[in-house]
Amino acid sequence: MTEENIGSEGIVSEAGGHYRWTVCALLFFATTINYIDRQVLGILAPVLQKEIGWNQIDYGYIVTAFQAAYAIGLLSVGRLIDKIGTKIGYGISILVWSIAAMGHALVKTVFGFGFARFALGLGESGNFPAAIKATAEWFPKKERALATGIFNSGANIGAVVAPIVVPWLTLTWSWREAFIFTGALGFIWVVLWFWLYQLPRMQKKLTPQELAYIESDPPEPEGEKIPWLSLLKHKQAWAFVIGKFLTDPIWWFYLYWLPLFLNQRYGLDLANLGLPLIVIYTMTSIGSIGGGWLSGVFIKRGYSVNKGRKIVMLICAILIVPIVFAAVVPEWWAVILIGIAAAAHQGWSANLFTTASDMFPKKAVGSVVGLGGMAGAIGGMLIATAAGFILQFTGSYVILFIVCGTAYLIALLLFHLLAPKMEPAAI
Repeated sequence: MTEENIGSEGIVSEAGGHYRWTVCALLFFATTINYIDRQVLGILAPVLQKEIGWNQIDYGYIVTAFQAAYAIGLLSVGRLIDKIGTKIGYGISILVWSIAAMGHALVKTVFGFGFARFALGLGESGNFPAAIKATAEWFPKKERALATGIFNSGANIGAVVAPIVVPWLTLTWSWREAFIFTGALGFIWVVLWFWLYQLPRMQKKLTPQELAYIESDPPEPEGEKIPWLSLLKHKQAWAFVIGKFLTDPIWWFYLYWLPLFLNQRYGLDLANLGLPLIVIYTMTSIGSIGGGWLSGVFIKRGYSVNKGRKIVMLICAILIVPIVFAAVVPEWWAVILIGIAAAAHQGWSANLFTTASDMFPKKAVGSVVGLGGMAGAIGGMLIATAAGFILQFTGSYVILFIVCGTAYLIALLLFHLLAPKMEPAAI
């Protein structure tokens, strides 16, 4: 059975076309490259720790440098993308981070890695505000969580590809070539992006039926530009910001400390880290797409957007709790617990991201996502520095995994208190 013959519930037959999924594919590949570049340092951490000579506190500071730049970038990049448009803003972002990723190959000191990570963080801060804005431009609300889940799963694919490619590049040549080859991928994407992306009404390849489907939500009122600081007057913005502040750092912890955890706790070297990391991040791909799909199912069955999103977020938060035992169980039990938690995080994230476009008009989405991402990066700075000190002085991951297991239930409670009905912000 072809997609065109699925019937009234099928994507193509309902929408009269599928070009919007080409846009989603571009967002997916950009996010994949984003996470390949981001993941390289974590995979190489055991090697670089010996070659460069840093300790856990130094490593925490290097990670914090990335988080600080990411926070600074998100403070302005979402607003910038709202002003200059998704096409130009996204293209500039990936060019900057690709150059920075390749620049890691030139450094030899802790300070040099900190500087390279800072530059990488500035560039990568544009990925999610631009991708969420593009999703709001190209998808009606009932499909946005699925589209977000699909492109967000690029983070997981990138995290799966990196443990396969980076050790091979390093063992075949050196760690410097690993940074150069992975960083160069972004230049290929930029060419495709400028060739294929336009706003729906400017895209000649779009059918009239699909354009009508994309624009099927009630029209948003026209108005003046929304002052950035005025967004903070709305509880809906604080709900999103707090949700990101409490839960984004957990994902950062997985990215940067899982290879070190597996190396120090179970003795896995660079040649043997790949399989556990591949298993974990393959599971996260299922969680990302599944979380976005499930809330869409609830909404299509008559649940409100508010109820559909929050039910899925609650399910994800509960699935994460068992990770509190990850530091005290055998190797593959730890891999399974972390994999389930990371998958649930991505399901949570797909829905949390989508609440920004549920509660705010398209012209403000980039700014709102930027605010939330900045808050998440600040939280990432705190956990990176804290993890460095905790591990340097205790050598134990128990406290860190307890934080990972409890953060989401607290975040959901606060989100619900601030946005009990997820009503559109009165802008």
